[in-house]
Amino acid sequence: MKHDVVIAGIGQTEVGEHWDISLRELAFFAVEKARADAAGLRPQALYVGNMLGAALSHQSHLGTLVADFSGLQGIEASTVEAAGASGGLALRFGYLAVASGMVDTALVVGAEKLTDQTDANVEAAMGSLTDADYEAEQGMTATSQAALLMRRYMHEYGVSRDAFAGFPVTSHANGVANPNAMFRQAIKAETYAKVGPVSDPMNMFDIAPNADGAAAILLTRRELLPEKFPHPLIAITASSVATDTLALHDRPNPLLFSAARLSVERALKQADLSIEDLDFFELFDAFSIYSALSLEAAGFAGQGEGWKLAENGAISLQGKLPITTFGGLKARGNPGGATGVYQVVEAALQLRGQAGDNQVAEAKTALVQSMGGPAATVATHILQLIEKD
Repeated sequence: MKHDVVIAGIGQTEVGEHWDISLRELAFFAVEKARADAAGLRPQALYVGNMLGAALSHQSHLGTLVADFSGLQGIEASTVEAAGASGGLALRFGYLAVASGMVDTALVVGAEKLTDQTDANVEAAMGSLTDADYEAEQGMTATSQAALLMRRYMHEYGVSRDAFAGFPVTSHANGVANPNAMFRQAIKAETYAKVGPVSDPMNMFDIAPNADGAAAILLTRRELLPEKFPHPLIAITASSVATDTLALHDRPNPLLFSAARLSVERALKQADLSIEDLDFFELFDAFSIYSALSLEAAGFAGQGEGWKLAENGAISLQGKLPITTFGGLKARGNPGGATGVYQVVEAALQLRGQAGDNQVAEAKTALVQSMGGPAATVATHILQLIEKD
């Protein structure tokens, strides 16, 4: 029997370079905030999304470590890894546990430390998230891979590099009012155009910065909420995960994010919704090209036309389909395995009406998607504001 899964509590830390805070401490701070937000509900299970803890923080077994450090000894706990989709997949596991009735309350935590190591060490560790034998071994990095996608897109559809400017411009505009964002300064399209390439044709505004951070979500069933639950009620009405080939070169058309399309289609079917019912989209903008391809895969634009949504203002907070409403990965920062949890925390704030200057008007339904690699693993969730009994 499937049960309604609701978000009882949310918490997050500021995203940035936390050299003086350990991975376990970051997770603990997010857990404490989520539990306080949930009126002290105690979880029965813990799922920790993490991408490179073993490689960069020299720490595996994070589920037990976070449970121990958070004073939750004895509960079920495990770590979930799926590259950049780790947080989204951890939420999937928490959702399934609660929806099945096997667990009453599940705590989902995303935590990552990426800035304690040199860039070279981080790039080497990131290589382990690609096909190590056929991509990383040949010197392929996530950034150079995205640059190849962007170059192919420009060639295939006859667009210029500047056609992508709207994505970072939008994200940085939305990051200004986010107190947890790494970058809180708006940029102009003219600024984007003047910046030199990092990995041609991408410049630094096309690439989300690696960062440290932790976010947490406490899930339960509707009937188990405290009698005087203080927040608007947010339900996860769909949860879907799909995969594609790990190596980009194994795909018939690398510009089709097939797993992203599949996961959205399955989520919409599960929630009995269409894309017209969605009020905003928290997509995975690790690179500007990912934004365009994600919009196309989800069905918001035709092939080769995702960039046009950024050009015509459709993705702004006041547009038809707001995206990256708190700055996305580009302005908030990209804390690896924690990113998917941050996205859902931000979507929940929107639906609660607690987004402040970033509030999307009359937001009731959110689409949230996180990706591991170039849509090799994709986790998609639909959140909806529902009426209290």
